[in-house]
Amino acid sequence: MQLNVDALRKRDGSGAPRPDTAPPRPDETMQLKVDALREQQRRAPSRPDGEQPASGRPEAERPVPEQPGGTRPDGEQPGGERPQPHETMQLRVFRPRTADRPQGQRADRRKAQKKQRRRTPPPALAALTAAAGRRLAPLTRRLAPLLAVLAPYARKLKPVYPRPGRTGWRRWMPSWRQWVGVVLSCFGLTSLLLVVAYAATDIPDNLNSYATQQDNVYFWSDGTPMARTGWVQRQAMPLKDIPEDVRWAVLAAENESFYSDPGISFKGITRALWRTVGQGDTEGGSTITQQYVKNVYLTQNQTVSRKFTEAMIALKLDNRMSKDKILEGYLNTSWFGRGTYGIQRAAQAYYGKDVSQLNVSEAAFLASLLKGAGLYDPTLNPKNHARAVERWNWILDRMVKIGKLSPDERAKYRTFPEPLRSNPLADTGQQSDYLVELATQYAKKAAHISDKDFDLGGYQIYTTFDRKREATLTDVVTKARKEAKEKDPAAARTAHYGAASVATDGRIVAVYGGPDHRTQGYNESNSSTVPAGSAFQPFVYAAGLQNGAVKRRDEPREAVTPDSVYDGDDAVPVTTPEGPYWDRSGRKVAAHNDGGKSYGRITLRKALAQSVNTPFMQLGMDTGLDKVKQTAVAAGLLPSSMGPQVPDLSLGSSTPSAIRMAGGYATFADAGMSTEPYSVVRITRNGAAVPLDRPAGRRAVSPTVARQVSDALGDAFRTAHAADAPAGAQVTGKAGTTDKDTAAWYVGTAKSVSTAVVVYRMDLAKSLEPLPLKGLAGTSADSVPYSIWAGAMAPLG
Repeated sequence: MQLNVDALRKRDGSGAPRPDTAPPRPDETMQLKVDALREQQRRAPSRPDGEQPASGRPEAERPVPEQPGGTRPDGEQPGGERPQPHETMQLRVFRPRTADRPQGQRADRRKAQKKQRRRTPPPALAALTAAAGRRLAPLTRRLAPLLAVLAPYARKLKPVYPRPGRTGWRRWMPSWRQWVGVVLSCFGLTSLLLVVAYAATDIPDNLNSYATQQDNVYFWSDGTPMARTGWVQRQAMPLKDIPEDVRWAVLAAENESFYSDPGISFKGITRALWRTVGQGDTEGGSTITQQYVKNVYLTQNQTVSRKFTEAMIALKLDNRMSKDKILEGYLNTSWFGRGTYGIQRAAQAYYGKDVSQLNVSEAAFLASLLKGAGLYDPTLNPKNHARAVERWNWILDRMVKIGKLSPDERAKYRTFPEPLRSNPLADTGQQSDYLVELATQYAKKAAHISDKDFDLGGYQIYTTFDRKREATLTDVVTKARKEAKEKDPAAARTAHYGAASVATDGRIVAVYGGPDHRTQGYNESNSSTVPAGSAFQPFVYAAGLQNGAVKRRDEPREAVTPDSVYDGDDAVPVTTPEGPYWDRSGRKVAAHNDGGKSYGRITLRKALAQSVNTPFMQLGMDTGLDKVKQTAVAAGLLPSSMGPQVPDLSLGSSTPSAIRMAGGYATFADAGMSTEPYSVVRITRNGAAVPLDRPAGRRAVSPTVARQVSDALGDAFRTAHAADAPAGAQVTGKAGTTDKDTAAWYVGTAKSVSTAVVVYRMDLAKSLEPLPLKGLAGTSADSVPYSIWAGAMAPLG
């Protein structure tokens, strides 16, 4: 029932508006409840016969005394009608039609209705909430006393937004009580977490592999030990035997507050976590105690979990172990590069002396290596040298700043203490060192082992080297060296001999790397220094047989066979399908044979047997120098050793190593299958096998081409050395000479093993230019490379 607003305003007894009663606002609803009337009706006695009260009027018509203010107890207005006892009278204020209502009010009302609907949870959620409440009821009852105590404080911390009594942005900011509550809660939870973590963290009983001294052991192909390297070298030194200057050089570089800190650096940990988590980078933030824990108990992984565990163990270790003992362990387990662990081995590796003999300048350099030996070893490259000098100066200045070195003493050290070029502990001067070097390089590459992990040791490397073949090869080269010194000492002083034997399946069975690994660190068998000369002809021959030749422009390739005939005369001009080949100086290029000898028209097979140059120079042009290069690389030569694609490529301008030349000839002996030369067959570490990538054979040339090349090489061997092998023996071989007589080769195969021998002269102290042999390699009838080859391959057949 809606009445006009003027008719619903409350009046006093005279009908005049009451001065103390404000008129209702148009947007309100006046609700007069009839509670008093209901209570009166409930209490009235009922008559069974329906008799009316004594007044003679029905009870509903009895007058009700008015209350002050012009109202009756039952809420009836004077002169008005009595409401029904079971109803609630709602007297709504008269409002204009919705068209006259402001648009904003209607929108606010709709938003309120939507918000109310959203607050009403769905039945399923309500049921779930009720079930959870029933299960938590016992816990709630137990916590009720505590919650009652905390409730007043919680109400003060409960955020009310916007905050009353505030203006602007302050309406939305937490109060100081709320800030204090959050900070204290976070501090309390963090403290609780650290206490629990500290109590739950134990110091490991066993040291990890980083703190275990181990060597790498190498084995011959028959399983017997070949060498035991000392590259993983660690010798524990008592702290009393380490000079104080050496200790403080390390402390100045790494942790000057070592003796006063609790074992961890909160500033460093925060910085490291920020770099690791916030910026996706890693940065050290460790004390010496933490670094010692990382070295002997944990891994080197830069992760947040490892840093947290490291900090907890460091705190416990600092409480259980003396500072001197921690420093002693740190100095004896830290990595200094060159395969050394510990300050004693580092002093021997870099300065050839014990740690007790180091001065403060040398100690400052060794301390700089703790930041990263790969970055601060000055012998590796010029950039490392510059970094090492800068950090060396910084450490000495730091020692002055912390009062451990006087300015006068500092002034004595202005020249950087250059370390030794190589680690004297790693070289033994034995021939087996060249084998170890080859096997190490291959093991790291094939097993994907980093230098640092390999230096930690514990590896058992089973090589392909045949002990008997290695001894034989070493003996025959040593004999040739001795004879050269007796005949011409001056020429022999700059003579170099490289040799390698490779099986047809790619196994390197023997090498000769040099006279002494200590005085000549590089491996002659694996160096690419001199051209192959006419020993390269089999690869040109194979390319022609495999791909055919183009002799005239716009004509298809024609087949090349061993019986194809070429001009074998000396000084024959080289031609292309377009005409003569001109060099950059505008002259026609011509091929030449050794000694200027001419052979007339000759088949390719006979030309290879007699080592005639001119047919193969022209064959290379007809086949295509790109095809020649592709065939040589497919057979096993390295692309980096290939010469430029000019006519001289067919005459052996490439500079392959002895190992690669032996592997290339082994391809022809293995029916055209090429296998990358390898020196390790198996690796284990602490009894567990290490995954190793084994090379697989690949097709280089067709079996027919390989057989044809092998037949020609067999003719070459029998033409020059018919009496050295039985008639039916499968022996192939060819000599190789170079322009200007700077190198002499012999490469051949017997019993599924190919051996390459090279002799050349080079003064390494002056340049890498090859020098004339001056008879050092003998003659064609008495060839030194062939005698070494024959001795290494004996018995032939």
